[in-house]
Amino acid sequence: MSGHSKFANIKHRKERQDAKKGKVFTKIGREIAVAVKEGGSDPSTNSKLRDVVTKAKANNMPNDTISRSIKKAAGELGNINYEHITYEGYGPNGVAVIVDCLTENKNRTAANIRHAFTKGGGNLGTSGCVSFMFDKKGQIIIEKTDDIDEDELMMVAIEAGAEDFLANDDSFEIVTLPDEMGDVNNAIEKEGITPISAEVTMIPQTTTELSNDEDVKKMDRMIDMLEEDDDVQNVWHNCDN
Repeated sequence: MSGHSKFANIKHRKERQDAKKGKVFTKIGREIAVAVKEGGSDPSTNSKLRDVVTKAKANNMPNDTISRSIKKAAGELGNINYEHITYEGYGPNGVAVIVDCLTENKNRTAANIRHAFTKGGGNLGTSGCVSFMFDKKGQIIIEKTDDIDEDELMMVAIEAGAEDFLANDDSFEIVTLPDEMGDVNNAIEKEGITPISAEVTMIPQTTTELSNDEDVKKMDRMIDMLEEDDDVQNVWHNCDN
């Protein structure tokens, strides 16, 4: 099986995140807090927490930091007042954009998101205006190396519950149902393979390529502004540049 890779985009995003690990860990800690409040502190019985832990490990968050975040969240349930809000809209040339937020101040977050869209040459839309163009899936990205056997990796992934296995020029992409992502990732890690990315994400059904350099700059500016915002947890889009 083969397919188009998002490896380069994901690697670039992670390189930018590596330069600001503190902010990334803070955002993941916020996700852990909300997951614990909603379903308890045991990842084996809380699938949402298990997925966040998987994401944390893929971002090189130390195990002791993860454990501390879970224990802290369990002891501060009454103080956790984050609200989950999703914004949808359009970037330059109609690029579809979804922004996933956790916030304790909806007015501040809405103003910041709207400002980022405007600066990026786009505009906010109504709820559901672009989400139908994406599929919610678990996505695991693994960098190709000489010591990874493609057939063996595919068998491990499929037997663990993966929906699809995509072999690309520079990476392997494993697609799962959202609830199966953690189990598939664990099976892969037991083989001594560490993914570059593992998270529940929104995968676009089709992509849009920007041919105008100015539009590319505007799109990059929008994404940078959104990812810099403390309330923004994830940014998904269908831009293929």
